[in-house]
Amino acid sequence: MKRSEERILTTHVGSIARPRALLDLASSVTGPPKDPAEYARVLRASVAEVVKQQVAAGIDIVNDGDFGKSNWANYVLERISGFEPRAERAPLVWLGRDRDRFPDVIAKEFEPTQQAFDTQVCTSAIRYSAPEDVRRDVGNLKAALASTQATEAFITAVAPASAVFNGRNEFYSSEREYIFALAEALREEYLEIHRAGLLVQVDDAVLANMYDHLVQQSPVHYRKWAELRVEALNHALRDIPEDRVRYHVCFGSWHLPHMSDAPLEDIIEIILSVKAGAYSLEAANPRHEHEWRVWQKVKLPPDRILIPGVITHHVMTVEHPQVVADRIVRFAKLVGRENVIAGTDCGFAQVDVLQRVPPAVMWAKFQALAEGARLATAELWGR
Repeated sequence: MKRSEERILTTHVGSIARPRALLDLASSVTGPPKDPAEYARVLRASVAEVVKQQVAAGIDIVNDGDFGKSNWANYVLERISGFEPRAERAPLVWLGRDRDRFPDVIAKEFEPTQQAFDTQVCTSAIRYSAPEDVRRDVGNLKAALASTQATEAFITAVAPASAVFNGRNEFYSSEREYIFALAEALREEYLEIHRAGLLVQVDDAVLANMYDHLVQQSPVHYRKWAELRVEALNHALRDIPEDRVRYHVCFGSWHLPHMSDAPLEDIIEIILSVKAGAYSLEAANPRHEHEWRVWQKVKLPPDRILIPGVITHHVMTVEHPQVVADRIVRFAKLVGRENVIAGTDCGFAQVDVLQRVPPAVMWAKFQALAEGARLATAELWGR
């Protein structure tokens, strides 16, 4: 994994606003596209274009925009077997007490994608059954990289804690057996990405989002819940060097008040127990920007990298490059400049109805990220 040895490198979390041609061909939630052959052609061309756009915007460590996925987490239902949907709406427990505080706001945010929250029930052994999908994504990204000067590239994959987050086990004899079976299936995807020479970014929003709901029962209950899932993730990553893994924890890209978000200081020990070379965390939005202070008390483990969000999907305003630079410098002085890669809080889109800011604004934010990194480099390296 590249480090900021001579300058501050830039990256992002993964999901990028998709072109209309791709959206028109994709299925609305999950399932096969309307015209598989045409979809494959447009997908490959779209990935090539979005990689060029990232490089042109000044992003060093790029990805495929998550274009090959229907959803940041439940895309995996198209790649694993063992689950069947039930026509019952899964409760949004991962939103914690915000469900009671802001019911109208939550209803408006999630109504367009309510089908995605149908309960998924595990009724048979979980198996990774569609490796061709991740191989397609790998192939598209590597082909796109061949004609650019990108520094490095990654592909996202969901963590056991976040995969099938609306799932219910009716097959395995225990929660542990269920979670480890899910992790073993996901391991196949992690290995496909790693063997292709790309960084594996493991996305795990639900690990943090379940905090508020579970600590109402007891903090010990949450910790046991989270530690089981981190143990399963580390087991799934066992054959991949830590410096080829990025671990992204956030509080969801949804536009909500986020009063139920976990305090970073309460979950940072669990996050750092994941065997990853880099940790991607929210740090630029009004709810979490103050949490740079956590690193005054918590020491980043040796040889690890911090990828703080220094621009955010939460607000339409494009961050001034000097604001971005100030955020970067603050982290660099706490954990070391070579241990910081400038990133984003979360993804900027998932499907058409979930674009967090208009695409033009997103690209302007990426440019501000790159310019802020240049200003921070000048300050930190004296040039």
